[in-house]
Amino acid sequence: MGTRRKSRELVLQMLFQADMGRQSADEVRRTFWKERDGVAGDVRSFADDLFRVASDRATEIDGLIEHHAEHWRMERMAAVDRNLLRAAVAELLGFPSTPRAVVINEALEIARKFSSPESVQFINGVLDSVGREVQKTS
Repeated sequence: MGTRRKSRELVLQMLFQADMGRQSADEVRRTFWKERDGVAGDVRSFADDLFRVASDRATEIDGLIEHHAEHWRMERMAAVDRNLLRAAVAELLGFPSTPRAVVINEALEIARKFSSPESVQFINGVLDSVGREVQKTS
């Protein structure tokens, strides 16, 4: 597994943990890394950067997702799906040098591992739509 893929999976885990509401984003980040002190520096660095974008721009990211996930409210989406969408949209917004197709394909590979086949199609559709909008405004 590549460094960036591992980072993206870790971000999904951090966002999921934060989404469960027991800790703030800063607390999640702190405790998350205490439990994983063997993670390579480059994996951790990208994961931290991506998690920070997802946390700092959470309202904007959720708004984009809800707008492009027609007839779906965030709280009705499966927790893994909504947090995977959050991570991918954060990358689209915060790392414009990463090609949109790469961000989407990576999210789909992670969805295949952690979610259902129906979710993969849903995530693909939402990210494709969000990605087109983000690309227009960049």
